[in-house]
Amino acid sequence: MEKSFVEIPFGLGKIVVKFYDSNIVNIIHIPHGASVEESYAVVAKPKPVSIVVDEKDGKVVVASDEISVYIDKVGGSVEIRFSDLIIKEVGRRAIKQHRYNMEFYSFEQVFEIDPDSGLYGLGQHAGYSAHSVYNYRNHTVYLVQRNTDIAVPFLVSSAGYGILWDMYSMGVIESRGNVLRVWFEAGDYLSYFVVYGPDLDRVIAGYRWLTGKAVMLPRYAFGYWQSKERYASQEEIVSTAKMFRDRGIPIDIIVQDWRYWGKYGWNAFKFDEEFYPDPKKMVEDIHKLGIRILISIWPFFEKNTDIYREAEERRCIVGGGHGNYGLVNVFKEECREWLWRKIEEVFFRIGIDGWWLDASEPEVGPGLVYDTWQRTLDIGNGKKMLKYLNIYPLLETKAVYEGQRKVSNRRVLILTRSGFAGIQRHGVVNWSGDVTGDWTTFRTQIWAGLNYSLSGLPYWTTDIGGFFSGNPETEGYKELFIRWFQWGAFCPIFRVHGTYYPKEPWRFGKDVEEILIKYIKLRYRLLPYIYTLAWMVYEKDYTIMRPLVMDFREDKNVINIDDQYMFGPFIMVSPITTPSTFEREVYLPQGLWYDFWTGKKLLGGYRIRVQAPLDIIPLHIKAGALIPLAPSNIKNSDEIGTEFELRIYRGRDGEFALYIDDGETYAYENGVYALIPIKWIEKENRLMIRDKRGSMDIPQLRFKIVLVEEGKGVGLEEAKPDTIVDYNGKEISLSL
Repeated sequence: MEKSFVEIPFGLGKIVVKFYDSNIVNIIHIPHGASVEESYAVVAKPKPVSIVVDEKDGKVVVASDEISVYIDKVGGSVEIRFSDLIIKEVGRRAIKQHRYNMEFYSFEQVFEIDPDSGLYGLGQHAGYSAHSVYNYRNHTVYLVQRNTDIAVPFLVSSAGYGILWDMYSMGVIESRGNVLRVWFEAGDYLSYFVVYGPDLDRVIAGYRWLTGKAVMLPRYAFGYWQSKERYASQEEIVSTAKMFRDRGIPIDIIVQDWRYWGKYGWNAFKFDEEFYPDPKKMVEDIHKLGIRILISIWPFFEKNTDIYREAEERRCIVGGGHGNYGLVNVFKEECREWLWRKIEEVFFRIGIDGWWLDASEPEVGPGLVYDTWQRTLDIGNGKKMLKYLNIYPLLETKAVYEGQRKVSNRRVLILTRSGFAGIQRHGVVNWSGDVTGDWTTFRTQIWAGLNYSLSGLPYWTTDIGGFFSGNPETEGYKELFIRWFQWGAFCPIFRVHGTYYPKEPWRFGKDVEEILIKYIKLRYRLLPYIYTLAWMVYEKDYTIMRPLVMDFREDKNVINIDDQYMFGPFIMVSPITTPSTFEREVYLPQGLWYDFWTGKKLLGGYRIRVQAPLDIIPLHIKAGALIPLAPSNIKNSDEIGTEFELRIYRGRDGEFALYIDDGETYAYENGVYALIPIKWIEKENRLMIRDKRGSMDIPQLRFKIVLVEEGKGVGLEEAKPDTIVDYNGKEISLSL
């Protein structure tokens, strides 16, 4: 027989098996008397999937053409089978709790899984965590929002599947051998989704389909961001922006951190006129320089502020908060709408471009970030935050994203410190929190970013050089900052921030400044490539920062490589993460590769030694790569222009599609963009630039074609082209 889902008595009370797609199944264990509520994270509705249900010898089998679920009503196990793999849920418990003046269940769950695959994702664990590792096999991960920890209950296996728990309380995932133990502190039922690939891009695509498509950020988000704790006046932030232009350093974003409210009290949604006499003019002056501005906004208000009093009158303050501060209640729709209205009135109307929603774990007062402060907060309707502990950042960003989209067609850009499954649908960039400026912490950032990316979230960054910064005048910190900065140029978002010392490029002395500018300019040269990757994130559910296991899953050598990754389909990045180090070992997967800096060809399948003087981060390019580059003299992302250097790395066929749009609005959602497919046919030495797709009109484009070889088409500088071709949207075929 065929039906859309199965619900039968089992285990804790009953079990529901519901297929959302042929490769995605939702399994829910519902204790007696409990009911399922609408998901906060999952927004997809099940597709019409043809499933077969059979029962024999006490086992119920529910199967699509890709996944089979075996429910053993006698033995109490649930097996999920796909291809030649089995995930076996061997047991579960629901422990009734009477605590915090409420009733709830704590859940325990045990799986038997394959013994050898790598386990990844689960958000980002970047700094203070005892479980900072890349491959979680034989490790324990706590899922709770903290400064430097982002809790995302989505586990991805290199065996080709992911498990998304639709649970919002604190959780623990523990791997020991082939046993996976799962615990969630509070809920009414236990719900999880299994997403089968086996290609990991398909696993991520399944997660994004379930929890929401990652919208495009504005193009300027992919340029260089300069920030510090803090620019203390209107004059300081404007003069710093002017300094970038005076020194010819490209930049797109400058950030106003906290305490601009001054005498008015914490997060007062006001500027202290003594230091910010004309905020509207401040924004206008920065915009005239071709720079955008973000501003810091916090989730709580000091009680002596007008905005706190207004929030309190509207019953938009969470009950049970701390001392002299009140946390805004984003669990209420009317309070989310009110929060955006206040942001619009104070900041959006004077032209502020984006939003730094700091401390979104949330902190309930300055520095009070730990979950012991949060779990007993009253969020309304008789509910405590305990069951919803990890979703505050999802709802706070929802308030801003949905609010701005109602009043403007400008793309939303939100920087925030915490995240959750589904936050990618809100135009969010996460950063790794207030990490320290030392080599050990720098090293942990790399695998933190890789696991964040494997959690299905595309846009991530760090405080380059650490939030707790060193002195830019010291040789030791200069070296750390250079290496971190080089790597930061190959993160999805390229951003400097920190406290104690300012970290604009010129603070480090002339020699270091030249190296930093080299990597800023390289970032801007790569913007046509990077912005196309952003389109792929939206259109194809792509991942920009790609652990090697994504592209070379069958290569067992890459399972534990946590300090190399692919930046898009073509560029492999291998940072230097120790001081006084000017070479490193790099693993090249099978195939032909090029050294980006020299053009030398290298055969993969081996570990090689690579030279890395202080101004070089090892970069290797896959044969078949087609990389479009912007001119070398642009000063912001709006100047990408109509001329592109197209580097072709021969040795195999290659394809890439250059993406162009207005960079600012959501017109792309209605097909207003230009996509230019480019193909290299190796055996014919032929380059094909296909007909433009999309409804956006484009001017004539010029491609300067460079066939890369040793000493030619290498590094930062523009290369002498092999040929130049003008393109008007119609197919061109060239023999080279």
